[in-house]
Amino acid sequence: MARITIQRDGLTLVGEREEPFGEIYDMAILMHGFTANKNTPLLRQIADNLRDENVASVRFDFDGHGESDGKFEDMTVPSEIADAKAILDYVKTDPHVRNIFLIGHSQGGVVASMLAGLYPDIIKKVVLMAPAAQLKDDALNGNTQGTEYNPDHIPNTVPLRGHKLGGFYLRTAQVLPIYEISERYNGPVSIIVGTNDQVVDPKYSRKYHEVYTNSQLNEIDGADHSFTGEYEQKAAQIASDFVKPLF
Repeated sequence: MARITIQRDGLTLVGEREEPFGEIYDMAILMHGFTANKNTPLLRQIADNLRDENVASVRFDFDGHGESDGKFEDMTVPSEIADAKAILDYVKTDPHVRNIFLIGHSQGGVVASMLAGLYPDIIKKVVLMAPAAQLKDDALNGNTQGTEYNPDHIPNTVPLRGHKLGGFYLRTAQVLPIYEISERYNGPVSIIVGTNDQVVDPKYSRKYHEVYTNSQLNEIDGADHSFTGEYEQKAAQIASDFVKPLF
């Protein structure tokens, strides 16, 4: 495992790269969720699984998260798409990398889905794990994970679980064309969601399944939003199996 740093508009993004054997290999970009970081148990498990299948991976902290630069209150979904694009540029220029996959959890799933829609000719497969497309409706309704605000007069910041969430995050969330951009991707997609997800209603995963032309929907009975406990290995296995080499 190697630590990597990537520059994006004056910010340093910090990541971990897992290297497989061989000169040429596939690589997955792993994206964490809102307020999480690159070392969640789920992402680490997926990275380990992929390494065992000889697939490289890079997982990184979005701006305002983990070890990466930036303030949490300045983070937006568009800023995270810019982060992910910087990582994609890094992977794209690597002469060892053959196929590029995106795997995103929660808000990272939204970022992965939109990045794939912007680069449908570059991304070979996509895995969305409890993708948080609900964030748009939450912002329109003025209630984000239990924190209420006036959706027509959003303040500069909103307190959220020990963080300050930027008003610009909520303003941009209200107008994000999440499904419109995502559906431009026609490659294979695996959507993984727990039936007991209390953070993001599973109906948002089902909507992704409806708009895609080439997707499979995996509903894990009883799993929560983060696939904790007994569900972690199952979700990670579905994700890694979907992108493992066919030969």
